[in-house]
Amino acid sequence: MSYCMAIPVLYLINRPRRPDFPLHHLSSSMADVETSQRHLVVLGAGVIGLTVAYLAATDPGVAFKVTVLARDMPEDMHSQAWASPFAGANWSPLPAASTDPRVYNWELVTFNKFWDVIPTGLVMKLPSKIYSRRAGDPSKLWWSKLVRELHELDHSEIPEPYRFGVGFYTVSVNPQEYIPWLKSELLSHGVTFEQQEVRSLEELRPLVGPQGILVNAASLGSRSIIGVEDTKLYPIRGQAILVKSPNIREFLAVEADDQSTQGGEATYIIPRPGAKYTDTVLLGGTFQSGNWDTSLHMDVAHRIFERCAKVAPSLKDNGVTKILRHQVGLRPGREGGARVEAEIIKFPLSSTHDLVPWEPAGLEPTGSMKVVHAYGFGAGGYQASWGAAADVLTLVKQE
Repeated sequence: MSYCMAIPVLYLINRPRRPDFPLHHLSSSMADVETSQRHLVVLGAGVIGLTVAYLAATDPGVAFKVTVLARDMPEDMHSQAWASPFAGANWSPLPAASTDPRVYNWELVTFNKFWDVIPTGLVMKLPSKIYSRRAGDPSKLWWSKLVRELHELDHSEIPEPYRFGVGFYTVSVNPQEYIPWLKSELLSHGVTFEQQEVRSLEELRPLVGPQGILVNAASLGSRSIIGVEDTKLYPIRGQAILVKSPNIREFLAVEADDQSTQGGEATYIIPRPGAKYTDTVLLGGTFQSGNWDTSLHMDVAHRIFERCAKVAPSLKDNGVTKILRHQVGLRPGREGGARVEAEIIKFPLSSTHDLVPWEPAGLEPTGSMKVVHAYGFGAGGYQASWGAAADVLTLVKQE
């Protein structure tokens, strides 16, 4: 979820180089499918899993039959068991890309991809302002070459008590329309979907097959799937308010500091595009690491609304602003950052706890499976999605 907690407006680093590989822009026509195709199974139907499946399904260099397998599907957009429906789904400056060239490149690729799609209406070109209590120099921001038309705000554009601000153009998508759109595109390219809860990698052996590959985009589920059991994963609780407010047409945020982030709370306002869901704006929010609570806290909601109204007073126009819903989701945080790497899993599974679930007869007693992991993107899943998926596909294609 692209929430603006911990925006390092004045954080200076050496800027990583731009990536030199483009995303594939391919027609919707399908090549002849050979009966000898290997199977590529993508575990997880969130924004990362669906984007990986899209690149695999539209790349002529990938001769795979693609299946997306997940407990929560794009039809389950109100389920709190996954993060993608509740994301901010915009690009905003998050700390990971300021220090990790790999993440910076993912975000640069994704930003450029989204920017190119603006004319379709699926992505919104979003005027943006970020306010800070500290003075700064826009030209020295690590993300100055990533966004469009970055500039320092005039003093008259900066509300009290802030001293400095920057303006720029960013992008946003609407998860309620973007995730179903990705699924429709995948179906048109022959990708199949299967809904299933997976407890162990052993369960996937018949579907993946002896020559197939598994992409594990199971997000926080990778903490509990036997054979992965990644204890570096942790939840980052995000609470927000979705409103209808046609007068708010720009992304607004406040730079995080010790005073503005008490209790893991932040201030951001994200307008969204939408054909069906028009004039929607996300008000946030919270960024509470290690918190598994998915219940709604109305005292937090009141604080979110009041903070947002200070930078966008029109929110308090009851004749215009309508509260659509409150939402709580769990972002998939991970110590050390997102995991994008390949490994060979050996069967039967071994575990330190010696409590691997029993599987029915019929499976070969031994074997192996290539697994490419793609999870743990924290608040940056959407804004890293196309770049990270391109790296995942590279790993898939490597023998």
